[in-house]
Amino acid sequence: MARGPRYKVPRRRRREGKTNYHKRYRMVFSRRLRFVIRKTNKYIDVKIIRFDPKGDITLVSAHSRELVTKYGWKGGTSSTPAAYLTGYLAALRALKKGIKEAVADIGLHRPVRGSRVFAAIKGGLDAGLEIPVSPEVLPDDSRIKGKHIAEWASSLKENSHELFEKQFSSIIKNGLDPQEYSEHFEEVLGKIKRQEGE
Repeated sequence: MARGPRYKVPRRRRREGKTNYHKRYRMVFSRRLRFVIRKTNKYIDVKIIRFDPKGDITLVSAHSRELVTKYGWKGGTSSTPAAYLTGYLAALRALKKGIKEAVADIGLHRPVRGSRVFAAIKGGLDAGLEIPVSPEVLPDDSRIKGKHIAEWASSLKENSHELFEKQFSSIIKNGLDPQEYSEHFEEVLGKIKRQEGE
């Protein structure tokens, strides 16, 4: 550990691995709203946040758990399709409040091309929100719709039915055949558009 009279102790949230202050300062000084994506092992959380000296103000929020409780989503709540749907849902709610643009804030998540954070950003873009991002980092439509999941499920079912049932036990328990993941995605996306687009 660094020591000496000139050593400066990092801020608490930096020490805890929660905030990159260099990125945060740039975003704050831009005075633009932030499209904040956070992911855990189980869920995706998307918010639109405005900076305030007293503390950030959340203007819009969407959580992947809502996909299950409100729209009948039976797939994984931390998957790429779930991230897209959560980003799409947050953007529709933002547009209803008159918010038209925001800058992406992925926090301390590594910016891996085609990752779930970029799937959420693509959801926001497709809903009509303006978010500056390079198109090459966004996942393609087949991944967004879960075709890779459906193809893997079909392959696994042919080769090992036991492994298929073990790998997709939670999805099967929810009443969804993982081979029909793409069709289910389209169905839930349609529900979101109908209910939130009103």
